[in-house]
Amino acid sequence: MKTHQEMESIRHSLAHLLAAAVQRLWPETKNTIGPAVDNGFYYDFEFATPISDKDLSKIEKKMRDTLKDWKTFEGKEISADEARELFKNNPYKLELIEEIIAKGEKVTVYTSGRFTDLCRGGHVEDAQTIDPESFKLDRVAGAYWRGDEKNKMLTRIYGLAFESKAELDAYLAQKEEALKRDHKKLGKELGLFVFSDLVGPGLPLWTPKGTIMRDALNDYVWELRKAKGYQRVTIPHITKRALYETSGHWAKYGDDLFKIKTREGHEYALKPMNCPHHTQIFDSSMRSYRDMPQRYAETTMVYRDEQSGELSGLSRVLSITQDDAHVFCRENQIEDEMFAVWDIVDKFYKTFGFSNLQVRFSRHDPAHIEKYLGTKETWNKAENAIKKLIEKRGVEWIDGTGEAAFYGPKLDFIAHDSIGRVLQVATIQLDFNMPERFKLFCTNEEGKKEQIVMIHCAIMGSIERFSATLIEHLAGNFPLWLSPVQVAVLPVTDDFLNFALEVTEKLKAVGIRAELDNSRDGLGKKVRNAKIEKLPYWIVIGAKEVEAKKIALEHRTKGQLGQMTVEETLAKLQSEIKDKAL
Repeated sequence: MKTHQEMESIRHSLAHLLAAAVQRLWPETKNTIGPAVDNGFYYDFEFATPISDKDLSKIEKKMRDTLKDWKTFEGKEISADEARELFKNNPYKLELIEEIIAKGEKVTVYTSGRFTDLCRGGHVEDAQTIDPESFKLDRVAGAYWRGDEKNKMLTRIYGLAFESKAELDAYLAQKEEALKRDHKKLGKELGLFVFSDLVGPGLPLWTPKGTIMRDALNDYVWELRKAKGYQRVTIPHITKRALYETSGHWAKYGDDLFKIKTREGHEYALKPMNCPHHTQIFDSSMRSYRDMPQRYAETTMVYRDEQSGELSGLSRVLSITQDDAHVFCRENQIEDEMFAVWDIVDKFYKTFGFSNLQVRFSRHDPAHIEKYLGTKETWNKAENAIKKLIEKRGVEWIDGTGEAAFYGPKLDFIAHDSIGRVLQVATIQLDFNMPERFKLFCTNEEGKKEQIVMIHCAIMGSIERFSATLIEHLAGNFPLWLSPVQVAVLPVTDDFLNFALEVTEKLKAVGIRAELDNSRDGLGKKVRNAKIEKLPYWIVIGAKEVEAKKIALEHRTKGQLGQMTVEETLAKLQSEIKDKAL
């Protein structure tokens, strides 16, 4: 089993191999940079003649042919003038060389076979140890030079690389399954959400069916929070600049804000987060220790000006619906309040089959304290408080040094979906800094001012992103309680329509979302339609059912469940909905 660093070296070496193969096939191509990434590598090129995915098999074959001639990667330091001469026909390499020189760093190149590239190193010692069947080119994409849209658009070739062919095949199988489950595809097929060119990218429009699902998810989160003593609040969607200047968000995220200028020249912003607004609700009254903690919950949209190239279905949007909550509490209440949120996270995700959540302790990077609000002492106090909680909870944790929010450390919860992908889901953040910036206090038992702390907690994170996760995790097969349409009633012919209508109305009367299929389609097609729509149940009504005053219930995976009375059916479905059975 190779280490992460060993796989990084293999993937970086394959990026060199990709560049060498491309230059053998198209000598006039200008290669730029090619790092290792998760699951593989990529390299950016300027091609004289455009290429496409159809060319990947040819490049891949050339890579394997080239690999036969490669042995070690020989590195050497060269002078600035030597580097400029070596890459005189490549403006991208020349730009990199000048940056290296300006930083006072050494200019190094690495050669394997007949290919030499500007590089800092990090390759395999012996290229022949790379399994030629363990890598595969994946796709061609566009990428701006240095990630700047003002620069030239280059061609990026992505590759996949694993330790063995078996691992590569497993990943490709997972990827194929992921395509079938793609929430963008299933969301359209199931009629959950749409996008409009007139509205704009990254701004999903939820249909009636999709809104039922959203509301059911949000109601469940609220049910769990209400049991822990939370109260609902409501805030506006815009704010004066001054609020975010005080909180520190303006300086940190100013470029990501949608800004609004009023007719009088005042500058406002569409809110990118809710916590600064919630501080003002807390600060609107004097708080005694008897009033603590204060727990505010709100599901509301926030807005962030993401680059269009980063938008992707529901996973990355401009309008983000956060199931947000903030607890204002004393330091001696941190443990109880954070454990209460942790309990909610555990229960919520177990409902959907995410039973073994991992915890990442996301801390600040002590080498770059300037990236964060507050002092090193404040950060140490917050992180020590979280570490004690983790130890008391008795869970293993992943070290996330450098992954903290800019105002405080956090617990990030990591899930694995049904096809094995790793996903970050909920988060709990402990914040000593924002209460200090907003001067948030309560009066303690001695009548003195005591600075409080904030706990930021989002269970779904965003309804959009969680919906994408859930659609793909369940392949669109929502449990009964969450399904927009829970039961379809299918009369075999119009002769049985009256009884079918009677059954449908009884289902609706107890809150079950039922639809009557009164089309002239045959029963086979009606059942196929119910399966295509991934409905949990359908009820077939024919001559036998009308005569017996019963119904025939069928489940999408369990098949026919036999005849039962309407009352028995209602009891069964209501019990399953109440239990939130998966």
